[in-house]
Amino acid sequence: MFKKILVATDDSELSRRAVACAIGLARTHEARLVVVHVVPRYRLGLFEGAVSFSAEEIGAAEGQSVREAQVLLDEAARHCSDEGVDAKTVAISGDEVSRVLLQAARKHQCDLIVMASHGHKGLRRLLLGSQTQEVLAHSTLPVLVVR
Repeated sequence: MFKKILVATDDSELSRRAVACAIGLARTHEARLVVVHVVPRYRLGLFEGAVSFSAEEIGAAEGQSVREAQVLLDEAARHCSDEGVDAKTVAISGDEVSRVLLQAARKHQCDLIVMASHGHKGLRRLLLGSQTQEVLAHSTLPVLVVR
């Protein structure tokens, strides 16, 4: 039924469950996985707008985010390989998680999106939860939300 499944990961425990679920689906349907992590263009601090950052500071923050994303994606790739699932990992820079995920699903010709119902704790949890709602609202593909 499914040939290519996009799964979003953000290093939260719930997104790890979403990856495990997607691996199981991919194995069952003999599908490929596209594991996506959205890297923020730069990290927003507690005092957003109150402090300006230099290009070097922003570059360093983005570089750290890319390195963290690669570690996360390498772990997901190992998990896929251990389970005998063919997977491609992708880190994509972007400001709006939902838009980036929908674009990635189109680009990679996926026929299912798997993602967690929400991500990190606190404010980030609310924001990522709202991103899940945005994907649900705007996707033309089936979306499996893992709780």
